[in-house]
Amino acid sequence: MKGHFHRRGCICKKKRCTCGSTWTFVIDIGIDPITGRRKQKTKGGFRTKQEAEAAATELIHELNQGTYVQETNVIFQDFASEWLLMYSEKNNVKPGTTRIRQHEINKLMPYFALLKLKDVTAKRYQDALNDLKEKGYADNTLDGIHRTGRMIFKKAIEMRLIKNDPTEFAYLKKDRKTIEELEEQELPKYMEKEELALLLQTAAQKGLDLDYLIFLTLSYTGMRAGELVALKWRDIDFEEHTISITKTYYNPTNNTLEYQLVTPKTRKSKRAIVVDEKVIAALKKHMLEQKKVQEHYGEAYLDEGFIFAKKEKQPGYPIFIKTVENRMARLLKLAGLSPELTPHSLRHTHTSLLAEAKVGLEEIMDRLGHCDDETTKNVYLHVTKEMKKEASHKFAQLMRNL
Repeated sequence: MKGHFHRRGCICKKKRCTCGSTWTFVIDIGIDPITGRRKQKTKGGFRTKQEAEAAATELIHELNQGTYVQETNVIFQDFASEWLLMYSEKNNVKPGTTRIRQHEINKLMPYFALLKLKDVTAKRYQDALNDLKEKGYADNTLDGIHRTGRMIFKKAIEMRLIKNDPTEFAYLKKDRKTIEELEEQELPKYMEKEELALLLQTAAQKGLDLDYLIFLTLSYTGMRAGELVALKWRDIDFEEHTISITKTYYNPTNNTLEYQLVTPKTRKSKRAIVVDEKVIAALKKHMLEQKKVQEHYGEAYLDEGFIFAKKEKQPGYPIFIKTVENRMARLLKLAGLSPELTPHSLRHTHTSLLAEAKVGLEEIMDRLGHCDDETTKNVYLHVTKEMKKEASHKFAQLMRNL
């Protein structure tokens, strides 16, 4: 490979130039197979000839080893959009996941949007993470942003658009927890059995349409609100007393007509839950009532078999997840229970009551559709720890009575 070096911008005749000139190298890197012309690589800005020669030697070595990467001028915002499309199609991700990734990309845009990928240095990337931390974003949010940033730049490396990955050694500043905070690890909100009974009693006596069935089903199955809203009558086996979870409801804009049914959260989320006769009886009763509503509206009713369907405006369409949340907030207020509880709290409540009933962790996670979930484990261990304390107390009482 031929090459030559020359100085640019020099106007003085001194042996040791001090006028601010720089050295540039030009190297032949082969013949363009399409045009037949020589291809050359030029790089300048070196303070001395020795620096230019060292850089040229490194480039020649990369060319000989086949590791040379011709960095492109693509900017971050363009490649991020391209990456998101590739990521969504390759991994067949759910719309909700794509929306989360887009949200995380948006957090990086103020720092890199119009920068060329090759100009995003390790320092620039680390400074962006530090600034986001100073703006008060939670650790979980920052984890997601950083994860997305890493995937984008790793894909750029894989596609040979850049040589260096600015995210490789980046780190997230974490808040240092006190000993008290570590000892008092906050558990998710859940109800005691007496509180759950009060919620269901309130739903039965003062609930709006569907309220009792909604919260009875959530309480007795531990399913997610999105899984509940997506349920159809064909998912119920009235003879075997099972409810099959095969899909979940997705509707980020809360437009009744534009809902989507997507695959459940994880592979293990597809499951059949055995339920009590009480739930089956409530479902049978609702089915009869729904048939009357369907007959009333005729063809205006969306006949897709949704269990938790609207009755009046847009009849037959599934209700919103937000509706479930609002209905629960109303019932909590009427019952005088903690307003911090949510429909997801019923999932944790289901875990705690199963643990109290001495059901094993593996069986509970299978029922909830979990491969692995730290929150569920924490609830389970907390409840069983209290049970062990009770066992110890009973043993001590027994010994004292001797």
